[in-house]
Amino acid sequence: MPVLVEWRVAMDISTKVRENKLARTQAAAERYRWSGADRYDAWRRQERGEAFPDSPEMLAARAARLIQRNGIPADAAMEAIRADSLDQPKMYERILGVAKDLQAWSFLPRGARAARTVARISVSENGREIPLGTGFLVSPRLLLTNHHVFPDATAARSAFVEFDAQVTIDNAPDVSKRFALAPDTLFIADYDLDFALVLVSPDSDGRPPGETFGWNRLSVQTGKLVIGEPVNIVGHPSGRLKEISIRENRLEARLDRFIQYQTDTEPGSSGSPVFNDQWEVTALHHSGVPRTDDQGRVLRRDGQIWQEGDGDDAIDWISNEGVRISVILKQLATLPLDDARLAFLAEMGSESGLQDGTAARPVVTGLIPPPAPSVDGLSVETDVRVDATHVRTAAARIGLAAGPTAFGGSRHLVFLHGRGQQGHDPEQLRRYWTAALNGGLTRACLPTIAPADVWFPFYGSQLVQAMQTREGIPHSPWEAAGDPVEAAAPGSGSTRRLYEQMIIEAAAQAGRPAKHPAREEGLSDAVHQGLSWLADTTNLDQLLIAAIFADVAAYLDNQRIRDTVLDCVLQTMPRTGQLVLVSHSLGTVVAMDLLTRIDPRIEVELLVTAGSPLGLDSVFERLLAGGPQRPDRVAHWFNAWCPSDPVSIGCPLSDHWQGELVETPVANPAGHAHDIEEYLAHPEVAQAIGASLTSPTPV
Repeated sequence: MPVLVEWRVAMDISTKVRENKLARTQAAAERYRWSGADRYDAWRRQERGEAFPDSPEMLAARAARLIQRNGIPADAAMEAIRADSLDQPKMYERILGVAKDLQAWSFLPRGARAARTVARISVSENGREIPLGTGFLVSPRLLLTNHHVFPDATAARSAFVEFDAQVTIDNAPDVSKRFALAPDTLFIADYDLDFALVLVSPDSDGRPPGETFGWNRLSVQTGKLVIGEPVNIVGHPSGRLKEISIRENRLEARLDRFIQYQTDTEPGSSGSPVFNDQWEVTALHHSGVPRTDDQGRVLRRDGQIWQEGDGDDAIDWISNEGVRISVILKQLATLPLDDARLAFLAEMGSESGLQDGTAARPVVTGLIPPPAPSVDGLSVETDVRVDATHVRTAAARIGLAAGPTAFGGSRHLVFLHGRGQQGHDPEQLRRYWTAALNGGLTRACLPTIAPADVWFPFYGSQLVQAMQTREGIPHSPWEAAGDPVEAAAPGSGSTRRLYEQMIIEAAAQAGRPAKHPAREEGLSDAVHQGLSWLADTTNLDQLLIAAIFADVAAYLDNQRIRDTVLDCVLQTMPRTGQLVLVSHSLGTVVAMDLLTRIDPRIEVELLVTAGSPLGLDSVFERLLAGGPQRPDRVAHWFNAWCPSDPVSIGCPLSDHWQGELVETPVANPAGHAHDIEEYLAHPEVAQAIGASLTSPTPV
């Protein structure tokens, strides 16, 4: 490009950036004025001692996310809330307080890792480089910044980005690495939300920048930040080398599309990521908020009217504003893009909600059982009216017995699965459960076991067949995919009422503010909103959660279904000896009933329940043995639960059940909070099982 043309392009771009930035600043100031009541309310609540003056819904979602993402150790969270009798809002505040005040050593290296994803954006002007702002990687090849930095593809085409534009640990300039941009391949910009997404060209070796510098996994879910929590910003203020602003910054207000926060930033920070303390991106920084007079005119620090020639340093900045990441992702999901561009968005990962090209349409893929087994009962969405071929294939095998000499021949390990296993091979499921347990046993320094040594009763197909013949079979989820409550719901009658009761009760246990269904919102609204609440606080799909509760309700309410399942399980159970019974999800309910029917010669040394709904009144009230009292024939009971597992939302069980009960909260990863594979892999869970199998006197 000729030097004169290059200079004119650079000047045009920098002029556009400056003009757009001024417009953004004035709009941010206007939003700051009309949101003043919210900030004042938050300030008054903080003065009264509320560290996090946010809604109960957001406090609950944030606390669940912290535990789920290992933002706070589960044992630290439990220690914080066990000492006193706390209502749910206070419990959430206690967890958030621990997370804010207690930072693991990993806070620093994780921050350094996140900072490497941040780049300086510049254009060249007649041999000089003019900094425009900051951007950061949100996939191996995609950079996110502001619309006012890249108002169009021409601006992006003329710019370049620099990673590692920073100082080293010894405060010497680091060696930065430059990348060109490829807006002709992908460029998406939104004026209202002030974001631009552009493809970054690979380096000279053909590698995308994310392979070298990493990238930020964006999440469309809520629960990443509450009012009063700190925020951390990494950027290039005034085009300088990379700088950070951490700790003494806090979220002031959350608007529908923006957040407002106190922190020290300067011009050039436009396009910076706004992180929480777990280094998750919560917002895209786009503007400072200036003090204005009654006419909306920007003021200088000396109180005079600001003029454009005064420079940004003269402005009296009083706050900052960022665009909420979840809002940006939802906007991206609505765009009519071709398959090639959708593929680029899918690289942002499953949590972005863009893995199938859209988060706006209901996700109904995977409703037909796949050939690979589901090891958790939730990770694969299965239609209760499964293809008849799968049913016939699995029905031929109702379970797997263990070798006669396993664990000395008198001690037996039994795995009792949950719902959603129809169509799967019991042998594969037994191997998956065993492999997961062996991972936990290895971490617990205990001997591993062989799949052939495990009893694996299989009732998945019988459960489905029994449910198919009940009255009022629900519509196919394919037909009702827009309404998860109806998609999975049992027919009318007592089973439907129990299903609805369980959802409402679980949502209340998860922190949803109590309302009177009959007067304030109607029963149908309460069920739909309860299910939505559970999905938002656990990061799991609504249809998935509804299907679990529907199957539990059908089992508990229909005696024929219950008898079918129990008779099937009893066909593959030890007749004598000492039993270590490991159950999951619906299987924990089946296990409780099973204890009333197994041979009296069997000694139940250990009952393990994982991901269990036994903490819900609507569940334990309908058990054959009643509840909540530990069954007499169980010598020891161990319960494992995850705070973000919607099925175990009524845990800890010790709050409801009487008798000896050892239990532990575990932190399962996002999207897999209910997986049995994750539960068994925890060393504390495997320790309880392994000790019972190896000690001379079972514990």
